[in-house]
Amino acid sequence: MSRIGKLPIAIPSGVEVKIGADVVEVKGAKARLTTPVCDLLNYEVADGHVTLTRKDDSRQARAQHGLRRTLLANCIEGVSKGFSKSLEVIGVGYRVAVKGNVVELQVGFSHPVLVELPEGITGKVEGQKLTLTGADKELVGEVAARIRRIREPEPYKGKGIKYETETILRKAGKSGGKK
Repeated sequence: MSRIGKLPIAIPSGVEVKIGADVVEVKGAKARLTTPVCDLLNYEVADGHVTLTRKDDSRQARAQHGLRRTLLANCIEGVSKGFSKSLEVIGVGYRVAVKGNVVELQVGFSHPVLVELPEGITGKVEGQKLTLTGADKELVGEVAARIRRIREPEPYKGKGIKYETETILRKAGKSGGKK
């Protein structure tokens, strides 16, 4: 039995879960999200919890059990609390600004790089730190990864865009190895 899949998902107050034929719809204060239903699993809503059980013990059903439970738990958490990712822009002359739903990055190119945020994602800047927030965990992570890819941190001075929790392994320069 999947250790993750067998855990029930608590439904907080203010969150509504509807199980349809092909999608599970989750409505909350922050957003409205859907996740696909796997036909190898049984979905059951009872007394404030959602539980997923397998119809059979096939390899495919075992593989989907933990995944589908986690996707549904992320939807429920997203509509009630939301998710956020923080990025730091490090470098001399490197700047970040948010104008509406567009992030403007000046990261050493001859021109500013403009990144349009998709619907449901908001950006906030405090100094050199950009915080992306939204209800969909996958979308928040994808947008953060796309922004980071514009100028990944380099190992010598650490210049670039990095996640707040990320540590950069530093290398000694050209003369660092000689002694």
